[in-house]
Amino acid sequence: MFNYTCLNPIANVGLDLLTDDYKKVDDLKDAQAVLVRSAAMHDLELPKDLCAVARAGAGVNNIPLDKCAENGTVVFNTPGANANGVKELVFAGMLLASRDITGGIDWVKGQVGVETVAKDAEKAKKAFAGTEIAGKKLGVIGLGAIGVLVANAATHLGMEVLGYDPYISVNAAWNLSRSVKHVNSVEEIYKECDFITVHVPLLDSTKKMINKEAIDMMKDTVVVLNYARDLLVDEEAMLEALKAGKVRKYVSDFPNPTTAGAEGVILTPHIGASTEESEDNCAVMAVNEIRDFMENGNITHSVNFPDCSMGVCQAAGRLLLLHKNVKGMISKYTTILGDAGINISDMTNKSRGDYACALIDVDAPITDEVAAKLNEIEDVLKVRVIK
Repeated sequence: MFNYTCLNPIANVGLDLLTDDYKKVDDLKDAQAVLVRSAAMHDLELPKDLCAVARAGAGVNNIPLDKCAENGTVVFNTPGANANGVKELVFAGMLLASRDITGGIDWVKGQVGVETVAKDAEKAKKAFAGTEIAGKKLGVIGLGAIGVLVANAATHLGMEVLGYDPYISVNAAWNLSRSVKHVNSVEEIYKECDFITVHVPLLDSTKKMINKEAIDMMKDTVVVLNYARDLLVDEEAMLEALKAGKVRKYVSDFPNPTTAGAEGVILTPHIGASTEESEDNCAVMAVNEIRDFMENGNITHSVNFPDCSMGVCQAAGRLLLLHKNVKGMISKYTTILGDAGINISDMTNKSRGDYACALIDVDAPITDEVAAKLNEIEDVLKVRVIK
């Protein structure tokens, strides 16, 4: 039996996938697994027995990744599950920036009871004229799940699309339309594109990547869209560029005191993934990640440990060992198992940065004594007997 808790409401379509082997508890201290959306976890005390945290979404800024890793707690996210919802909002933002749709709507709202509204509209509409997006150049920075969808869809709307991602995955490359021009420098996007949309994770290397220097390289009256993270853009520099007329519109899904109400800024209240479909997709993926990890020891879409998978265990037993990425760990494991007369039938070991994991299938059951000896090894973070 596995105990789990939800720090935010999680769609039932996901929770319904949990079997009778899972029991929901209200208190984090009693949980082995956590499902979370936006709840802040940095100040929470993590139970020693907490094995997994699954974020029903892509961003994990609300989760203390290193703290979890040191506790032997694997953190998962759900990349791509909300991609279509975000993609659609990107195009809504692009259209709002191109044509004064909201201005026109507000004008009509002010005409309640006016008998001549239809006639007056013909005179007023020139104030809300805009431009079309067909024929314009769109630069997509970051060709992950969302970026690929945006790039591909834009080609069908008649846009010329440039994509930049030095770390593009094989899967993303296969899914990218041949109509998208993959460029080798982000500067080419800055210099050539009428619209620029950013879809990269927030890292030390990407923080405020859209800064004054980047903006200065851009075409006059460029439209910049940010549906990834607000800190990717130096928003003070962006406001200066808007005032100077360098940037036509800045579109963001992350309102804050700097941008709220600012001239030339179009803001939505962080609703990129706020669709029923996205929430359902994230819940299903998060629950499946938890189940595969708790039941099989497999790690998929982790953000603090390497992905590591050996399918469903067919052997007599399976161990999952989470440890520091230091030399000699495998030999220590095999020595203890060998001394106990336990033969290894299959094994995989993966590392990522400071942390690593090993899945070991064995031909005999793992006793509590053997598990305890493995746990006593220096630099071991957590040992789980999966089977």
